[in-house]
Amino acid sequence: MVPLWALKNFALWVLYACGTGLVVGLVSIAFHYGIDFATLYRDQHQWIVLLLPLGGLMIISLYHSCGMEKDRGTNLVLAAARSAEPMKLRTAPLIFLSTILTHLLGGSAGREGAALQLGGSMSAWAGERMKLKAKSSRVMVMCGMAAAFSALFGTPLTATVFAMEVVTVGEMQYSAMVPSMLASLVAFRLAVVCGLHQDPGYTVTGIAELTIPTALRIVVLGALCAVVSVAFCYVMHLAPKLYERVTSDARTRVFLGGFLIMLLTILVGNQDYSGAGDTLIRRMLAGEIIPEAFLLKILFTAVTLGAGFRGGEIVPLLCTGCAFGSWVAPMLGLSSSFGGALGMGALFCGATNCPLASIFLTYELFGGEGLLPYALCCGVAYMLSGYHGLYTEQKLLYSKFAAADLRDSDEIQ
Repeated sequence: MVPLWALKNFALWVLYACGTGLVVGLVSIAFHYGIDFATLYRDQHQWIVLLLPLGGLMIISLYHSCGMEKDRGTNLVLAAARSAEPMKLRTAPLIFLSTILTHLLGGSAGREGAALQLGGSMSAWAGERMKLKAKSSRVMVMCGMAAAFSALFGTPLTATVFAMEVVTVGEMQYSAMVPSMLASLVAFRLAVVCGLHQDPGYTVTGIAELTIPTALRIVVLGALCAVVSVAFCYVMHLAPKLYERVTSDARTRVFLGGFLIMLLTILVGNQDYSGAGDTLIRRMLAGEIIPEAFLLKILFTAVTLGAGFRGGEIVPLLCTGCAFGSWVAPMLGLSSSFGGALGMGALFCGATNCPLASIFLTYELFGGEGLLPYALCCGVAYMLSGYHGLYTEQKLLYSKFAAADLRDSDEIQ
């Protein structure tokens, strides 16, 4: 017989999770439509990229006026999910407005990283107001992360696992599974009701059967993707340091970064590398091969986010993986479309150190066909990417090469 206290606890978490999914879901849906509007407007008025330096100054002024100049972005969300570090509710409107502005004016940034900040800050504030204990507050943050990710990306299973896995790799808080899943599902269904995620996902062609020769090709591709994921993370961390060497003034840095993106866009001759890169992903999965695309997407994203513009790294990371995979795959005897999908999963896995979430992501984006090849490619990229990652607050507890506990080791920084 189930104890009364367990039933009461379950009922409370159902209430908390569904409430979080509803509120965070509504805000995330508005954010999704805001990004879509900004992208559509930019596509129709491509001259607007000339205003990017001024937009950067507006973003810095917004954060300065709210006393958030030293905001740590997604890293603060991870800290809140692991150790109940306090978050300010003002993070939500700030990341909401500044990310839309970045997309509107042609900066290269995603939306899911911003979603984690949206959901995490709102749920952390709610947990504080309800005076939840530290452990329960951490679960609330995970619920908010999962709800926002799910509403924006349309992947409720990935959102649930990612929120639990990304904080501390090697140790998942399973008590957060049901609340996070409920919040994720509520936000996802709400998004569907509001007209989002009506399409079945990305279309991938040329999916190969997992034979021994195919497996060897996928292992090679996964290893190469691991190298690119390390490079992506390295460049993302290096960019703000290079800006800091040029000038310590935040306004000068963001104006310089906006000018550089404006100049790069003019030199490239199109806006393929502005925004998150979803349109470019669809073109490459349809068979288009652009050899230089993965390098350009890394460059555009690093220059944008390193300067102080706001947004996420996840979709630019997926775009980079798709570009690299679709270019390399034909050299290995795989179709470019299938290679693009493999690259998306592998780079996501290598940079976030979330193998389970990466496998679920490929399933929800591309369907069940080819799941084993996707899982193999993700696993190779995870193992060979070492201890690099997008988020400095992420902790890896165990070695990727041996059953060794590294929580007290100096090997992982």
